[in-house]
Amino acid sequence: MEQQTGHLIDAAAELIARSKRTVAFTGAGVSTESGIPDFRSPGGIWSKFDPEDFTYQKFLADPGARRKHWELIRGSFSATARPNPAHYAIAELGRMGKLECVITQNVDDLHQRAGSQGQKVFELHGNLKWAVCLSCHERYSSDEVARWLESGVEVPDCPACHGVLKPAAVFFGESLPVAVLQAATEHARACDLMLVIGSTLTVYPAAYMPVYALESGARVIIVNLSPTPLDRDAAVLIRGKAG
Repeated sequence: MEQQTGHLIDAAAELIARSKRTVAFTGAGVSTESGIPDFRSPGGIWSKFDPEDFTYQKFLADPGARRKHWELIRGSFSATARPNPAHYAIAELGRMGKLECVITQNVDDLHQRAGSQGQKVFELHGNLKWAVCLSCHERYSSDEVARWLESGVEVPDCPACHGVLKPAAVFFGESLPVAVLQAATEHARACDLMLVIGSTLTVYPAAYMPVYALESGARVIIVNLSPTPLDRDAAVLIRGKAG
């Protein structure tokens, strides 16, 4: 098995070396080795919470739903999480000039903390580094909000205007940021190689990114523990952990 995996890694490395425009597409599986749980695996976040309780509409309408959102965020995303070898390897590809950009479904800021340039990381689902007031649009760091939660505040509001405070991540039923989605789509269509890491490719519209790459004639490398809908289309398929 190790010999077979080594052969696949060599094949992937050769494709990256030959590529002129490689784009990385990452999902929750790239961060599980940093201690951040994914959503759909056994023991993942949705085995502990009901996804139906976490829509954007419920967050706006129901203080009880907002309390559940903040409970999930407080319990599931550790501020002490650190980048793992997968994040550092992706950042190193960028430093080597072998990576155009990173398109990510993740909201944990670990790509940037590993050294990937912020302007080259397209966060389709936002970033939990910030919370934003939906009334006055004032922004607060997650560290500051975490201190409020630790002090016993269950549903933090905006200190400036007491408006509804929302994590700067995209919720179910909420539109993806238009400019980010457009830029990511353009990069996906223009690449000649897409490196898919740690994504089940089942959450849309984000999962269209490797489809756009394939439609444009790009090769695709998939590194993931579980099967994806595009496994048959992959030039190289590595069934394993991202790190």
